[in-house]
Amino acid sequence: MSDFLFVSAVSSFDIVRERLLASPCMAAGRQPLVLRWNAPSAAQAFNAVMDSRPTQEWVVWVHQDVVLPGGWDSLFAQAIAQAEQQLGRLSVVGTYGVVGAGAAAVHAGHVLDRGQVLRGAAPLPCLVDSLDELLVAVRSDSGLRMDPALGWDFYATDLVLQAQAAGLQAAAVDAFCEHWSNTPQHPPLPRPTAQRIARSGAAFEAKWEQQFPLTTTCVAIHQRGDVRALAQSMLAADAQPLDQDAP
Repeated sequence: MSDFLFVSAVSSFDIVRERLLASPCMAAGRQPLVLRWNAPSAAQAFNAVMDSRPTQEWVVWVHQDVVLPGGWDSLFAQAIAQAEQQLGRLSVVGTYGVVGAGAAAVHAGHVLDRGQVLRGAAPLPCLVDSLDELLVAVRSDSGLRMDPALGWDFYATDLVLQAQAAGLQAAAVDAFCEHWSNTPQHPPLPRPTAQRIARSGAAFEAKWEQQFPLTTTCVAIHQRGDVRALAQSMLAADAQPLDQDAP
């Protein structure tokens, strides 16, 4: 059976205490967990753990606001094993993502997001071209690392694309969990959040422009500037244009 080392970046002790640490799967120290407080990027928190050469087979990045049901670790391990029987060796695994891009994009996965059940149309398990950042597991010996230039967005899809470029595989499996993000699903988006997304998106677009079109769970990217346009559209109608930050 696969074994896991969990890692999460913490910006609010209240949130991590009420969600991740209160999860039936994680409560009372049932799983090895590294918490990184006020990290400047997801990469800084995650890569330090990967660079420590963990003995566990998988390093599982999980948001502080995720709830993992009782027995989730066993379910996830079984799902990975079954996926590898069908698809071959995997290096990146998540719970929700996208197969294909543009008009051919299909969502894949099964999660509860802010009280709404999301169930993608793609049969699980399946190879994916994008994964959501809420939870992504990386094989500890894969050599993969998160990109610090991406800050707090697009890093899971970046891991998928890195894996594909190295001849490795990424997949979504059926391992239901809950995500209780406080990021608004509908406008208006707080300006700092929109600016953060636009900045990370610009870096992501510059890095992977040769792979366009790309579709994540949140945005379809056909050309550079698409992420900024989406972030701008999520602001209040009378909001000033977002800063034109270069990646």
